[in-house]
Amino acid sequence: MKTNLALMGDSESILCFKAAGVDTFGVTAIDAVDTLKRLAKNYKVIFITDTFAELTEDIIKKFDDETYPIIITLPGKDGNNGSGSKLLKKLSEKALGLDILSKEDK
Repeated sequence: MKTNLALMGDSESILCFKAAGVDTFGVTAIDAVDTLKRLAKNYKVIFITDTFAELTEDIIKKFDDETYPIIITLPGKDGNNGSGSKLLKKLSEKALGLDILSKEDK
């Protein structure tokens, strides 16, 4: 049975997802862009570790106005670097027209 879920990240970060049945793809900085382009043709939901989300930001932006693929960032083995939060903030501002995720009181 083919799944519509893929995870792209470093080999350590993807191990537990592989055990859960998600199609996993270990990448390096060198092949991250090519791998994401290939996955975008075959999967509806792509999880990507935040380190590689930063490296492929231009490719991810191309899918902003598309229904699929949905790209979701996750912290990698080194923890959260904040890129997932930035992406979520940007998308919520685009959808709602205001910043609902700001931690500052205005």
